[in-house]
Amino acid sequence: MLTGSLRLPSPWVLVTCGGLILLIGMGMRNTFGLFLEPMSLDLELPRHVYSLAIAIQMLVWGASQPIFGGLADRYGAGRIAVLGGFFYVGGLLLMANASEPWALHGGAGVLVGLGTSAAGFAVVLGPVGRAFTPEKRSMALGIASAGGSSGQLVMAPISGGLIDNIGWVSAFLVMAAIAALIIPLALGVRGKSVADTVSATSLRTALAEASRHPGYWLLCGGFFVCGFHVSFIATHLPPFLTDHEMPGMLGATAIALIGLFNILGTLSSGWLGGKYRQKHVLSLYYLARSIVIGGFLIFPITQTSVLIFAALIGFLWLGTVPLTSGLVARIFGPRYLGALYGIVFFSHQIGGFLGAWLGGYVFDVTGTYDLVWIVAMALGVMAAILHWPIADNPITRTHGAAARL
Repeated sequence: MLTGSLRLPSPWVLVTCGGLILLIGMGMRNTFGLFLEPMSLDLELPRHVYSLAIAIQMLVWGASQPIFGGLADRYGAGRIAVLGGFFYVGGLLLMANASEPWALHGGAGVLVGLGTSAAGFAVVLGPVGRAFTPEKRSMALGIASAGGSSGQLVMAPISGGLIDNIGWVSAFLVMAAIAALIIPLALGVRGKSVADTVSATSLRTALAEASRHPGYWLLCGGFFVCGFHVSFIATHLPPFLTDHEMPGMLGATAIALIGLFNILGTLSSGWLGGKYRQKHVLSLYYLARSIVIGGFLIFPITQTSVLIFAALIGFLWLGTVPLTSGLVARIFGPRYLGALYGIVFFSHQIGGFLGAWLGGYVFDVTGTYDLVWIVAMALGVMAAILHWPIADNPITRTHGAAARL
């Protein structure tokens, strides 16, 4: 189906299909926090068991992202995205039939982690980044990344409504059918990496360059914080609200509102990244996250404060993705963006592992999430500091356009 004999998609078809793949994959996985309480109650499991499944998902997703990104650079993003669709469907079906912790960890953790990786940012944004000129790249990456936000907006109320009306088992079955749409959409992101005059001549050279570049490691450190934030909030905000005796659907509404404002925030970050230095915009985004979290902790928890928090944190949610991937492409060139961004994303997922797991563990031990909220706020300040000094000028090379793997 994904052969070289087919005409390659136009740049805006890449953006559209890539955005829809992220809409489905990211939209679903950002609603998994809605399942934490009903599954834990029905299966009579403590919260840290489900939290560990999400933490495993983040780690598997991150560890496999450089691999899938590199394979997409070499063999084509479409083939890898098809594989991601199959992994995702299998994971959701296993979750629907879960009765023991191993099924949660294998389904939500391993299979959905692999699916989200193979049909995720590094695979999808690679061909998008290569399809546009540098001056248009940041905005194109922002539009594609906004697909994940749109999915959260759509899937949160759907998932919440399905859980309330047909139960979490049937909800997972419906979600598996939706996830299967990733497979035909993969046709729109097919195509391999191409040679250019601003990228390294081989993947090995690109990896060596990145390992010697201090800014690359600063990007890894900053993206660790992003993963901690989004994983902790997406997984534990719904039960946090239930603990404060808020209405059950408020969690789904808050997650959906995060998705709505994330569309605006991601598009804005893509525009800002094309107008101002991306590293400075990243610093301001992380600092703003800490301020928003601090305000949420200071004021009483009410339905109004929750909705305000969701809107503000949503604006800052995935706006870091086009900025971070754009910086990688700017410094090292777009050819090996899938692999190089995949490694940075692995750091993001290590942070996500800690955010999801630590939230459940701290709650089971202390009965509250307060300590994790404070850690999240401190990490945001750290990330703002890390990004500011990054040397973001493109690497100067003397090689020609010929390239090899």
